[in-house]
Amino acid sequence: MPQYLEIFQQALDKVKDEGRYRVFTEIKYSENSSPKAFCPRLNKMITVWCSNDYLGMSRHPKVVEAMVETAKVMGVGAGGTRNISGNSMPIVELERELSELHEKEMALVFTSGYVANQATLSTLTKILPDVVMFSDEANHASMIHGVKDGRAEKKVFKHNDLEDLEKSLKEIQIRRPKLILFESVYSMLGDIAPVKEICDLAAKYNALTYIDEVHSVGLYGERGAGIAKMQGVMDRVDIIQGTMAKAYGVIGGYIAGKKVIIDAIRSYAPGFIFTTALPPAVAAAAAQSIRHLKNSDTERRKHQEVVSKLKEKLDKVKIQYYQNQTHIIPVHIGDPVLSKMISTRLLEDYGLYVQHINFPTVPKGKERLRITPTPFHTEQMADELVSALSAVFKQFELSVAA
Repeated sequence: MPQYLEIFQQALDKVKDEGRYRVFTEIKYSENSSPKAFCPRLNKMITVWCSNDYLGMSRHPKVVEAMVETAKVMGVGAGGTRNISGNSMPIVELERELSELHEKEMALVFTSGYVANQATLSTLTKILPDVVMFSDEANHASMIHGVKDGRAEKKVFKHNDLEDLEKSLKEIQIRRPKLILFESVYSMLGDIAPVKEICDLAAKYNALTYIDEVHSVGLYGERGAGIAKMQGVMDRVDIIQGTMAKAYGVIGGYIAGKKVIIDAIRSYAPGFIFTTALPPAVAAAAAQSIRHLKNSDTERRKHQEVVSKLKEKLDKVKIQYYQNQTHIIPVHIGDPVLSKMISTRLLEDYGLYVQHINFPTVPKGKERLRITPTPFHTEQMADELVSALSAVFKQFELSVAA
């Protein structure tokens, strides 16, 4: 036994030596406190600037009520897989809401967005004979692992580079099955994919399209249907993947598309078949959140207003961040130890929780802070953040824009 423990310790030491060891920050939200939360370690309230509960829907009264009331009636567990007593009415209704949102024939709910990607993509490689997967180099780990698990031929194209994608597509016979995998909003860069142009290439080279809309559903497009809807090409995307865990504030992932495609995934994907279904209360809350954001633009408008104002403030003090048209504000640091030190200083000295993002989430040398404003961050909070960032950058002698 001791030799095994030594191996595990060596693995941990390696991560620590590289500055990649992750220490979780414990927080506790109270009713109506968000984006403020209590941090037990510091014994004080802090302002959270890194939540992916982008619109604060996890605490929306209608969403909370849907979960609580459903739990009172149906309990807190699903009671089985979808095939064995876990196919509750709320999860069936949730799938109807999702298929209607994306104007697709069918939707299928998974336990998380990660599982939706991993299970779907690994299954598609087995259903589609001799398929070639064309994957954007910035795709999420769940997509990368899904392709890897499927063991299909893979071609990685440069990020959002249509010329490089077309070059790879040209190398494959026109009749051979192909699947183009990309995200609509990239989580670590905040940039947007050229969805229409990718769909054009897919049509030209006889490929299917698979889009991850995790960071855009609920936030962009008519009724919050996502970037593909915003760009007017949602009907041209073959499979849309999304989550209920970010803008919708709950948990769970899904895919949507033509019935024959989604039904095949339902029938073959181990990640769907062999796991207990989402609890009815969770499904009911997610469905309520989706319904609300289909009919309300208030949260989206306020969110974009806060994001825009914060970017203006950062520009004014010349703090550099990755320029984009979305709500994700990545501030480049470029060193794992330094990014962690800056994040720690912001939290301990200023009460601002801005998570540092290191390898393997981003490539080595691309370490960053990622700021994600919500509609509930006030202008005073934004001023405090910008002031603290300026002070910390000065302390660590980090350059700002000229």
